[in-house]
Amino acid sequence: MKLPPGFHSPHPSKVCKLQRSLYGLKQAGRQWYAKLSSFLLSNNYICSSADHSLFLNHTNQSLTAILVYIDDVMLTGNNAQEITRITTLLHSHFRIKNLGDLTYFLGFEIARNSTGLHLSQRKYTLDLLHETGMLNSAPAPTPMAQTSRLQPDGHLLDDNVASSFRRLIGRLIYLTNTRPDIAFAVNNLSQFVYAPTTSHQQAAQRILRYLKGTPGQGLFFHTNTYLHLKAYSDSDWASCPSTRKSVIGFSIYLGHSLISWKSKKQQTISRSSSEAEYRALASTTCEIQWLTYILQDFKLPFTLPATLYCDNHSAIQIASNQVYHERTKHIEIDCHLIREKINHGLIKLLPISSSSQAADIFTKPLPPQTFHIHHSKLGMKNIYSQLEGG
Repeated sequence: MKLPPGFHSPHPSKVCKLQRSLYGLKQAGRQWYAKLSSFLLSNNYICSSADHSLFLNHTNQSLTAILVYIDDVMLTGNNAQEITRITTLLHSHFRIKNLGDLTYFLGFEIARNSTGLHLSQRKYTLDLLHETGMLNSAPAPTPMAQTSRLQPDGHLLDDNVASSFRRLIGRLIYLTNTRPDIAFAVNNLSQFVYAPTTSHQQAAQRILRYLKGTPGQGLFFHTNTYLHLKAYSDSDWASCPSTRKSVIGFSIYLGHSLISWKSKKQQTISRSSSEAEYRALASTTCEIQWLTYILQDFKLPFTLPATLYCDNHSAIQIASNQVYHERTKHIEIDCHLIREKINHGLIKLLPISSSSQAADIFTKPLPPQTFHIHHSKLGMKNIYSQLEGG
């Protein structure tokens, strides 16, 4: 260690000998979690089996929830006395700093009124545009051109530019927490961070130009909504030009509010579009099962079965019928869990037309008109539209 500022020594070549490290140890996060969790458990809180960072306290008709992210904590509930009690105990043991009502948390901006709660990353987006020099760029109608088919070949970027590209993709991945409309484009670009080319850089700049148009866009969660899970599952068969792997996507709603989504390239090559859709259904079913565990931990009276929409009739038949299929005997056994969940009443599988498939936005680049139609189904709002001139 270099000598700290303000420390004068007659021997300028001297250095400090590090006795122990206060931060940065590999086990520091684990030890902090163990200490905090043991404290919460000793104060009648229960750790959720579905999310180990969530702690709940149920007493009669009241509920208090604590969500932990390293040393940042969110506390909510409908029992003001319990919130005051646990806040006082936390301060006495850990000397916490109470920031009041939640308005800003880890880059997320939270605004609420009587109709619902708006979650966005506007400041994060504007800072990203400013740092990349795209704040004055012309907005793009979609995050990815419809004809775009990114491949690993091309003119490689210089090391410094490639490092900037990787940092940009990492920041865009974090932005997808409130911007599901860029999930497919970011997922596509993240596959080339090991050797980015000029075409990849141009595709990343298009995402930034799209964000320039609506930096305040975010998710809106309605206050008064029915507690029923509704999901859309889709896939784009063999869409990767280099590996011929398929891209799966799903979106899951609690009432009218989008609460979970995914855009991901499948790990194996599907032999048919039916198989690709069937694997997408299995992934969506796993997510629905996890969400039901979370809702059960909160003791919310949600309605089962969850509704799952798919636009491939062959995949629906494979999932619904307990008969042997020659073309599916090679599919991993864990993919067939969807049949079990249908029989147990967890999900109800229904057909839907391809034009109404809300998960289409997570599987392929779309033309502007189609993109905005599916974008309207995501339940996103921009409460800053007047400030942005939109």
